[in-house]
Amino acid sequence: MQYRSTRGGQLVGLEQAIMSGTAPDGGLYVPVGLPQLSLAAFAGATQLAEVAARLLQPFVAGSTLESGVAQLCAEAFDFPVPVRPLEEGLSVLELFHGPTAAFKDVGARFLAAAMARIAGADTARHEPVTILVATSGDTGGAVAAAFHRRPGFRVVVLFPEGRVSPRQQHQLTCWGDNVLSLAVRGEFDDCQRLVKQAFADADLRTRHHLCSANSINVGRLLPQAAYYAQASLAYFRQHGRPASFIVPTGNLGNAFACVWARRIGLPIERILLATNANTTVTDFLATGQWLPRPTVPTLASAMDVGNPSNMERLRDLCGTVAELREEVAAVSVTDAEIRAAIRDEFARHAIPWCPHTATALHAYRQLPASECRGRHWIAVATAHPAKFDTIVEPLLGQSVVPPPELARLLSLPARYETVAAELPELAARLGGR
Repeated sequence: MQYRSTRGGQLVGLEQAIMSGTAPDGGLYVPVGLPQLSLAAFAGATQLAEVAARLLQPFVAGSTLESGVAQLCAEAFDFPVPVRPLEEGLSVLELFHGPTAAFKDVGARFLAAAMARIAGADTARHEPVTILVATSGDTGGAVAAAFHRRPGFRVVVLFPEGRVSPRQQHQLTCWGDNVLSLAVRGEFDDCQRLVKQAFADADLRTRHHLCSANSINVGRLLPQAAYYAQASLAYFRQHGRPASFIVPTGNLGNAFACVWARRIGLPIERILLATNANTTVTDFLATGQWLPRPTVPTLASAMDVGNPSNMERLRDLCGTVAELREEVAAVSVTDAEIRAAIRDEFARHAIPWCPHTATALHAYRQLPASECRGRHWIAVATAHPAKFDTIVEPLLGQSVVPPPELARLLSLPARYETVAAELPELAARLGGR
């Protein structure tokens, strides 16, 4: 399988697409074509690692990863991704059982394992690879965990100062060793802009062997399609009909992975995107005008993105706004609605949910009857509610116990530096000019 930029350019192999992160022209790498997989291709595969290995086989064909993809998936996906039935017509896909209690663990662990294999096969490389990652909350922690103390790599995490939850920030800054955490005076879009500027600087990119671990990296997106494959296959095998998904989304990586899974042939019917008060995506689908704007801070901070990068992939895939509207629908959810959803869903089922998951559940409750009749929806739960204790606990009037993995991280000391949202400051921290 070869890969191309969303903006054209030469075809490259998977190794180059992963290790460079973005294309030289500033575009995002996508496969030259999507394979078509029948349900029979997944016969006997039930666990996430098994489903992922079969799903990814065509994408790694001809690459360093081809012969060992099953082992790679077994290494990366060593935690459960259960689907919890809530009520007739509604289940929740829980993606927060990994080491940092967020869905980003799926893509980050796969990417780290893949990069280690690719870098290990490059005998000419002697300097460490620098993973430069912008995060609005969960990505940085997952990437730091996946690469922590991994030989041949260092991680530089950029997060918006004061724009993530206290526990998220601790999880971003508790690593040390080969992980440098930088609080940027700005918002997520400033962090993302700095990453793009660093990659556009040929000297910085070459000197530090820069690579991205955001969802702009195709190596992050591909494995995320696997949990949609597993969940949709399980539902179809039991009920004989496809499921539909409600995906909380900010930078559109999680959403795009679901679209890819359906395009490949998985039994997925409808895809509804739930955004917060950052309405760039919902406005685009409504008006056809792509108008990125400054980020609005919300309770669902990991989704606070005013200029989602992966819209470039969606537009490349769909071609026209009309086709995109056939592919996905989107609704925006206010902070007041997030609060109400957290309270209401706890009253219904005695289960606490994080603010991002609450956007998906609120979107489900607002669906017209025609969208629910004869259809089963799976809302995607992206993070453990204990990561957002300062939001969730006052609404519920009780504490939310952190899972053991998160409790361990919260017990570690934190360290970080604060920088302006300017490339020279980032270059200085990288050891640049």
